[in-house]
Amino acid sequence: MRAKPALSAVNAERFGSASLLVASSGGARVALHDLGGRGPVVLFTHANGFCGQMWQPVAQQLKELARCWALDFRGHGDSIAGPEETYNWANLADDVLTAVGALDPQPRLAVGHSVGAASILAAELACPGTFDRAWLYEPVTVPKTAMPKEGVEALAQIARMRQDRFESRQAAYDRYFSRPPLSLLDPEVLRAYVDSGFRTLSDGTVTMKCAPEVEAAVFENADTSLFSQLGSIRATVTVCGSPDTDPPAQFAAKVAEALPNGGYEHFAELTHFGPLQAPKPIAASITKTLFPAP
Repeated sequence: MRAKPALSAVNAERFGSASLLVASSGGARVALHDLGGRGPVVLFTHANGFCGQMWQPVAQQLKELARCWALDFRGHGDSIAGPEETYNWANLADDVLTAVGALDPQPRLAVGHSVGAASILAAELACPGTFDRAWLYEPVTVPKTAMPKEGVEALAQIARMRQDRFESRQAAYDRYFSRPPLSLLDPEVLRAYVDSGFRTLSDGTVTMKCAPEVEAAVFENADTSLFSQLGSIRATVTVCGSPDTDPPAQFAAKVAEALPNGGYEHFAELTHFGPLQAPKPIAASITKTLFPAP
């Protein structure tokens, strides 16, 4: 069992009007963004290559039920990687545990997508009892046989080929809006990505905050040990999936079956980008899991 990263008041600092930068393991500093709302604290985690503030349209739907905070994993968004960062997925679990420890009150509820969903499971395995309930969309929690080396290498290569610089945020938005796969995203979610996932350079152009090499490294360090340990997790978890043919979608129902308190929900109209495609139905599903009727 891994210990939660030690925290103290000097490890956290505020930046912007509603964000924190918190010391995590290995010299990383992770950003936490207050997405607003009132009620129990819910921690949101994002997919590889993206950023926490893309959850804002979903959080808006939950504002009367929850206080929503979103994490930027190391190397993503406003977070900072450690000086010798490897992007081992155990470090991403540390970022989740760091976020939990930094918030007051500490979140007992979690929402995650893809790698972010897998990191919530990894955090719960590392520190059992961290979460009471979680809603996870297609966690990358599959057996090694389902993630052959050549498949992982292909994903990493695609990540490295992404255009990472644009003339402006509007130019980035227009490009993504006009072609798949990001044309599938809800326009408000896509706008949040362009606004929060890019930084302006000195010449006025913009570049991704998560460099293609970082996204590729996260793929290359995929943890295939989690699936065999799911039986140890006692939190109540809803796993959601789509008809996609990629492993996270194909194994979503199996992940739910392996969890002692797991359930499965299928979104026939969505893809692996589901939480980024349909904020309202996704928020409704989250509500059923995290705030069940008495």
